[in-house]
Amino acid sequence: VQLVESGGGLVQPGGSLRLSCVASGFTSSSFSMSWYRQAPGKERELVATITSAPGRTDYADSVKGRFTISRDNAKNTVYLQMNSLKPEDTAVYYCKREPRRYYSHYWGQGTQVTVSS
Repeated sequence: VQLVESGGGLVQPGGSLRLSCVASGFTSSSFSMSWYRQAPGKERELVATITSAPGRTDYADSVKGRFTISRDNAKNTVYLQMNSLKPEDTAVYYCKREPRRYYSHYWGQGTQVTVSS
């Protein structure tokens, strides 16, 4: 099982980024998948989740209306589209396979997002 994130970088306030999380070793559509983030000196926090079918989504209040989580089952990939980025969105973003019966959770290695002018 492996989760590989990409798409992070440096962006100005108000800008956009799209993060990708490519899964291997399992079928990601069969699991709830989430994005978390961790800023320096802070605890890791849940940003967004997408469930297995029917793909219900849920968001942290701080990103509602700005971030969108989605999945491409054919590519076994989960995305996080981030718009109207703010300096407080700066963090390492992690992809996570959520646990379910008989299956443990897995984390990706993270991708850095920096929002700064």
